[in-house]
Amino acid sequence: MSTGSRNIWEAWARSVAPLVRVNTGEPCPDPAATATRLAQAGLADQYMVYEAEGGVWHFAAGSAVSVTADSTAITAQSGGRTWTSRTDRQPLTAFAAALSALRDAGDEGRHFYGWAAFELAHLLHADAATAGDQPLLHALIPSVEVTLTGDRTVVRAVDEAWARKVADLLAEPSAGRTAHDEPMPESTEGVIATGTAAYGRAVSRTVGDIHAGLLEKAVVSRKVPLPAEPRPDFPATYLAGRRANTPARSYLMDLGGYRAAGFSPETVLEVGAEGGVSTQPLAGTRARGADPAENERRRAELLSDPKEIHEHAVSVRLAWDEMAAVCRPGSVAVEEFMTVRPRGSVQHLASRVTGRLRPDRGPWDAFASLFPAITATGVSKRDALQALARHEDGPRGLYGGAVFRGSTDGDLDAALVLRTLIGAGDEAWLRAGAGVTAQSSPEREIEETCEKLRSVAPYLRFAAD
Repeated sequence: MSTGSRNIWEAWARSVAPLVRVNTGEPCPDPAATATRLAQAGLADQYMVYEAEGGVWHFAAGSAVSVTADSTAITAQSGGRTWTSRTDRQPLTAFAAALSALRDAGDEGRHFYGWAAFELAHLLHADAATAGDQPLLHALIPSVEVTLTGDRTVVRAVDEAWARKVADLLAEPSAGRTAHDEPMPESTEGVIATGTAAYGRAVSRTVGDIHAGLLEKAVVSRKVPLPAEPRPDFPATYLAGRRANTPARSYLMDLGGYRAAGFSPETVLEVGAEGGVSTQPLAGTRARGADPAENERRRAELLSDPKEIHEHAVSVRLAWDEMAAVCRPGSVAVEEFMTVRPRGSVQHLASRVTGRLRPDRGPWDAFASLFPAITATGVSKRDALQALARHEDGPRGLYGGAVFRGSTDGDLDAALVLRTLIGAGDEAWLRAGAGVTAQSSPEREIEETCEKLRSVAPYLRFAAD
């Protein structure tokens, strides 16, 4: 990092107000509903709800302090001022430098919330020209943060005014069902069938590429646009969907130009302050419904299907290689190999790869190596990215990227953006993909995307006119 850039981020970090007000209260009986209610309150222009491991919900809100990076420039804001620097096609390096300035300014333990768009992958692993000119990374440093656990509620705020706003909201009784909390007006199956014919053709072309030796696997996805009216209600969709799903992480946000309500089946990475790092590849899918006997039959089928096992094994192999690139020699291990995890309307083959970062590597180095998740791209990652650019219709944006929560102490928890309602501007959409290998058929991959879309589509809720 150049001296000029360092001076810019030091000046920005010194202007960021610390969270000096800390109040601890009684636990909330329903943290998901409480976090959603805070999101609905309109406290600030930007917010995020992030469900972390162990049933802990975080709510963060603010608008004054943020960092946004694209392929050519990075912009930080604080207190009405703006700082800008070049990224020289290395936005993640510039983004990490800006956030690290908060720690250097003495703001230790400060959390940030943000997202990374899928197109960042092209700068990290493939063709930089394919990354486009849209923002690739965005983070909010909140003015107020609420942590909801089973034994307490903790509110941290920049001043008493913010603390009081949240305290008043937490003291309000929970509202019941509201008029705008209505199920989607159209049939779920009609919505998720959108675009299946074109998707089948994309799968066929990808199988052709694989047989031609251009790649081993690609996770090809399809977009399902939603009607302009009625407008999706993101908080209501989040709460309804979270009641029915079993995610590894969940999130609700209006942040940096994207709105999202999602139920992530896996993490891209988890980094602890002491340098422990893990990733959680899921690949191999079968439907999951209300009949336990049928679920068990499909589970047994999943564990014996050569195509699904091969797809999972190559994903774990590459995750191992990506972890080894940033971890201490001998520290990388595979845990929970090929277990079956329930994730809403589907069940997946799941493994976990763990390691310890080398002394000269930090959380963003691990992120650069592992992003985007191999289970959202393919093998090899570079070849898969090139195939996706050929066969998918337009950029993915948030889908297949990451939503994350991190701290200046070195923690970073990043959820893979799948099973998510996404909005930007006046548009809203769903998206789902399937791993395409040499053994794939268009019919099966179409059905797999439908199975995954059923984790979200039945729980769409819409705003009243």
